[in-house]
Amino acid sequence: MHFLLEATVMLGAAVLAVPLFARFGLGSILGYLCAGLILGPSISGFIADPESVLHFSEIGVVMLLFVIGLELEPARLWRLRGRLFGLGSLQLLLTGLLLTPLGFMLGLGHSASIMLGLTLALSSTAFALQLLTDHQHLASPHGQTAFAILLFQDLAVIPLLALMPILAGNAGSEDANLWLDIATTTAIVAATLLVGRFVFPRVLRLVARSEVHEVFTAAALLMVLGTAWVMEEAGLSMALGAFLAGVLLADTPYRHELEANIEPFKGILLGLFFIAVGMSVDLSLVMHNLLTVLGITLAILGVKILVLCVVGVIARLPRQNIPRLAAVIAQGGEFDFVLLTTAVAAGVFEQRIASLCIAAVTISMACTPFLYTLGSRLGDRLKPTKSWDNQFPDDDPPVIIAGLGRFGQMVARVLKMQNVRFTALDPNIRQVEFIRQFGSRIYYADATRLELLRSAGLDRARMLIICVDDEQAALTIARLARDNYPNLSIHARARNRHHAWRLQELGVDVVVRETFAASLELSHEVLVGLGYPSASASQAVRTFRDFDTRLFEESYQYRDDNAQLLESDRAAIEEFYKLFQSEERPHRETPRQTGRDTEEKRPRPPGPDQ
Repeated sequence: MHFLLEATVMLGAAVLAVPLFARFGLGSILGYLCAGLILGPSISGFIADPESVLHFSEIGVVMLLFVIGLELEPARLWRLRGRLFGLGSLQLLLTGLLLTPLGFMLGLGHSASIMLGLTLALSSTAFALQLLTDHQHLASPHGQTAFAILLFQDLAVIPLLALMPILAGNAGSEDANLWLDIATTTAIVAATLLVGRFVFPRVLRLVARSEVHEVFTAAALLMVLGTAWVMEEAGLSMALGAFLAGVLLADTPYRHELEANIEPFKGILLGLFFIAVGMSVDLSLVMHNLLTVLGITLAILGVKILVLCVVGVIARLPRQNIPRLAAVIAQGGEFDFVLLTTAVAAGVFEQRIASLCIAAVTISMACTPFLYTLGSRLGDRLKPTKSWDNQFPDDDPPVIIAGLGRFGQMVARVLKMQNVRFTALDPNIRQVEFIRQFGSRIYYADATRLELLRSAGLDRARMLIICVDDEQAALTIARLARDNYPNLSIHARARNRHHAWRLQELGVDVVVRETFAASLELSHEVLVGLGYPSASASQAVRTFRDFDTRLFEESYQYRDDNAQLLESDRAAIEEFYKLFQSEERPHRETPRQTGRDTEEKRPRPPGPDQ
């Protein structure tokens, strides 16, 4: 019952604080931090043990890294290798070097100062990526550079943990055990890669064919948490394990479905992580050592901003993006808490120094939303240079196709012939597996779910093409797309006239009835086969098409009144018969007459399925 009360109060605080802070443009992260600060031991004391909440909420960071991994196909990750290892190592080593004197000022020795400098050189993946996502800057040059640096930092946590006993001076008698641990860790990582590459996709295929959605969600959570647990047992970062699992599943057809299933859990737990960080702030310690804590905070922010500006120049970023890069990852990171705590346990630091640094890191996190706002404003004042809209052409195809059955496949083939990139979503796993054999970019996903459309990149697409068979599904997709993306161009397939009208009501730009064009083409061939000249057959079909299009538009106002609709159609059809007969008279000498009555040549009125 105590757990339920704490969970209820934390959720309530988040529900109140986050919209309030967002309303005033302060961002959701600061709202979570303030909610945690109020609930923590420093103010209300409602949550007496923030460490337990922080440890549990780290699952949110784990899920965040898994989702990031899903966005990085192995080929794309390989393309990032220059930024990842070049810029990442430059930032870490240069920042660590400049922050090492901070350890000397706190009375630490050489080894401990080096460890402190490298620890404080890390930044917060959760804070930075949340800000970049909120501002839709993750695909920008500074967003991609920040991501590469953050990823390298996450990888660097492993050797930093391994170096802890060496820097503490306790490694002499444990060299054999250290090498054994390294070998064991390497074997575990290799086994995880093999399982993720060859076992996970087969499990997901089996679960997808069961067509039970909740089991697919359970399978996704199993893979994320299971991989994180294995990595933690091996002494590695849980987040790194989840990231590797995401990368290994990024080029499978389940990518968007996995992301949509994990996203709600990730969002809630990541918010809980920010609340726990706010709880961990010791206000009494900060107030008693205010100048020291502020000095450490300013040193972290100042050194990182300086180094990141240098990195931005070396990376040849557009100059308006350099302040944004410097601001978004200038803070301390969540892995600082882990490394500082481990350093205290290993005897590298005293608890007092670790506590001061933790407080400074937390304050630097709280400053991040303000810093990024300032950095963005400064970037906006700088003269824009080359646009980055097309610098990442492989990431965001301009067209999303919902449904890749027979109708959607024809559209997809035409686009492919014209080298127009697209992402296709289809809920039929067998269809997905078959089409992917031909190299098409298609994913197993239910496009009636908004989170899946977002995951597929609808917010960055130019056009949505709805080709699903089910009428209600098509209406749902159209409604979600138009409500959430009012400027998006939407084209849709309609089953019949009534379905087309409903799609138009939802704001679909172009509606095509699925049987209309094919029936007109067949009608042309039938007339030619009956002896009509090709020109006469084409004219007859064109006349009917123009008539039916006008009838479709005029009948819209009676769509909900069957009696009035029927009367309107009868009047229009009689008018059309007269028009058709007047156009038919010059062609009465049609060869190979079949002897049928002229009345029989009249076209049938459009039925409800046209």
